[in-house]
Amino acid sequence: MGTNQLIKILVLTSSRADFGIYLPLLKELKSNHSFELKILAFGTHLSKFHGYTINQIKEEGFNIDYQISTLITNDEAVDISTAFSLTALKFSDFWNINNQFDWVLVLGDRFEMAAAVSAGIPYNIPFVHLYGGDTTLGAIDNIYRNIISVSSKQHFVALEQHQEKLNGLIGDIKDNSLVIGSLSLENIKDLNLLTKETFKNKWNIDLSKDSILITIHPETANTNNNIQNVKEVYEALIEIVQTKQLIITMPNADTDGIIYREMYQTLKSKFEEQVFLIENFGTLSYFSCMKHVGLMIGNTSSGKTEAASFNQYVLNLGDRQKGRLSNNNVISIPFNKELILEKTNQYFGKKYLEKNIYDKTGSISMIINQLKKIKNK
Repeated sequence: MGTNQLIKILVLTSSRADFGIYLPLLKELKSNHSFELKILAFGTHLSKFHGYTINQIKEEGFNIDYQISTLITNDEAVDISTAFSLTALKFSDFWNINNQFDWVLVLGDRFEMAAAVSAGIPYNIPFVHLYGGDTTLGAIDNIYRNIISVSSKQHFVALEQHQEKLNGLIGDIKDNSLVIGSLSLENIKDLNLLTKETFKNKWNIDLSKDSILITIHPETANTNNNIQNVKEVYEALIEIVQTKQLIITMPNADTDGIIYREMYQTLKSKFEEQVFLIENFGTLSYFSCMKHVGLMIGNTSSGKTEAASFNQYVLNLGDRQKGRLSNNNVISIPFNKELILEKTNQYFGKKYLEKNIYDKTGSISMIINQLKKIKNK
């Protein structure tokens, strides 16, 4: 590669979640004169049902160079399978024409991302996977994550243990992997988080009241439990809402996601003033909310990787995140009404004061330098 030739980067983003994690890296890639950045948006970004979060990408100042509509509205197993197939089919056409990138960045463990990557294998697309080697035994995403990892040529992982797992999964990857901590924590350093007053003006939610941030996704490795899980959560929240304000971020596109949505909407209809349903906070507002609430309840990765940096305790429900390494602020309990109530009373308002194991200085510069070094070889 000539010294003046730009490194062509394509970033695939399929949801609000991965875009929020990418964000500090995208800002650096956009401003760094060594790179030519292109963004491809697909998945729930293009779904009005999920908040049409493609607008969030634009609001952050990025051009969307490619869009691929892949999502199916329903969320039964056959719909997820069909959406996977449709995504792979559309990306097959895309890679057939667009296969001259130096690196294609892919993040996480979503089925849409695995489908996009699978379609690129015959074209020898140079995928870079962020956050392989993790484990989430209660979600089929565990399988999709591994598909993405074995299809990628470069790896950026959060912890040394993840690097060791990839070595077992793929083989010796020491020359093509780096431990970088959680990239999303770079957002905390760069963002001016909203004050309670500013947050109220933006969202009409008064965080001076006792508040709980709730993000619960279905368990997709064992879908048989989801109906009972929803019942346990609903009965617990019916009691918690008597004294606490509930701020609920809606589930992503997963099998059985609709039954959680319906439960939340029922809760909202009964407690209009105390329950807030948010389709998409965006990174700044989500982190600001995380900072100001008294507790988090859910089964999302942000509870395990980011909450400790906000001194928050998290009630981690069920098995979705089982196997993922966590800080001591994560209190794992089953979907059980009585335990949810007990632990809410025990941990609400308490502050976690230990260092976040996912916080590693210089994540962005490590990625940038590694992409340059590998490409220049």
